[in-house]
Amino acid sequence: MNGRKLHIAIAGAGPAGLAAALYLKRDGHRVTVLERFDEPKPLGSGLILQPTGLTVLDDLGLLDETLHLGSRIDRLHGTDAESGRTVLDVRYDARSGGRFGVAVHRAALFGVLHGAARREGIDIATGIDLAAVETGEAPLLRDGSGRALGSFDLVVDATGARSRLRGSAGLTDQPRPLEYGAFWASLDWRATGFQEHALSQRYRRASVMIGVLPIGRAEPAGRDMAAFFWSLKPAAAERVRAEGLDAWKARVASLWPECSAYLDQITDFDQLTLARYGQHTLRHPAARGFAVIGDAAHSTSPQLGQGANMALLDAAALAHALRRHGVLDAALTAYVRSRRAHVRLFQALSYAFTPFYQSDSVLLPLLRDRLVATVAKVPPAPQILASMVAGTLIDPFGPIGLREAPWHDRLRPAAETVASIPLG
Repeated sequence: MNGRKLHIAIAGAGPAGLAAALYLKRDGHRVTVLERFDEPKPLGSGLILQPTGLTVLDDLGLLDETLHLGSRIDRLHGTDAESGRTVLDVRYDARSGGRFGVAVHRAALFGVLHGAARREGIDIATGIDLAAVETGEAPLLRDGSGRALGSFDLVVDATGARSRLRGSAGLTDQPRPLEYGAFWASLDWRATGFQEHALSQRYRRASVMIGVLPIGRAEPAGRDMAAFFWSLKPAAAERVRAEGLDAWKARVASLWPECSAYLDQITDFDQLTLARYGQHTLRHPAARGFAVIGDAAHSTSPQLGQGANMALLDAAALAHALRRHGVLDAALTAYVRSRRAHVRLFQALSYAFTPFYQSDSVLLPLLRDRLVATVAKVPPAPQILASMVAGTLIDPFGPIGLREAPWHDRLRPAAETVASIPLG
């Protein structure tokens, strides 16, 4: 901040918190990461790092390491389970520039960021129950018992969609639960019948969505894996469990027989994690001495795969704003302004598209399968869809002081080398 160095507390050691910690420590600030788990760890299965998130990782000097763990994704492809008709086909190369995504296990992304934080000597305090923040000139953090944890120049909330800090700061927009969630599992990759560089999905109307995503390795010496998911209403999860594992597996196989290679690896419902989703966007994700980033500031359905990518952009944006402005209040205002248009656009797009893929609607999947799938083949629709998936429908980089790195040209050979490792 024009020479002034701050004492900053970052609540949460997920992608948003760790990326912010790296940026801010490198800028000379005194940074402490506070994490509620006794040992920092990732939650969830796999995700796709889009050109947005990859550019941030490149800016942090962590892209090569990420590529060596992940799996290049060139295409999102989905078909109707009953007719076999292609109803989703998004290709990154519809736009020039050689873009692609990189699917990673969440443990891999966490490992890359956490390892970098450790190498740079960032203080990570664990086992801390963060419950409230008192905003002001010297914001104060408190734990669940009300005990003061210390005052700071700036507190950054990166605790995720169920944040308690934002409410205590008067930022009260809570996520609205979405009707559909998903069972997720990380399983050994099986190539037969599946595309190595694609997210593959099957749909039955909008009430059933099955997906297989190759996600590379959780750690350098690990085995190649896939994220497998099945959409369902969280309220129906107990009924599905009560009907038994064999009944559920038979239902999945009846819609997508090739999935037997993954279903055979599931021997207990405990291997499946039930993911719940919510939709919210804070109108102003900041207060005096307090900034909110990542899912704590905006969460939505994973239909466009932007969650982790938005979080990484938020971290870069906050650091950029602090560099440019000598007054903290002005920096936080600039941070909010720099992310507002991009966040709101993609939150709106996700909100609009989700019912076509996860809902009880009968009409919307008919429109998706017949009208939308046909229109999507006619230019400029393929280019627009590619930009939506990449997160670049509007420029997210200029407002936060980044330029999209030429990783898609410079690092394509490295990605292809990783992708050519024998799988299965």
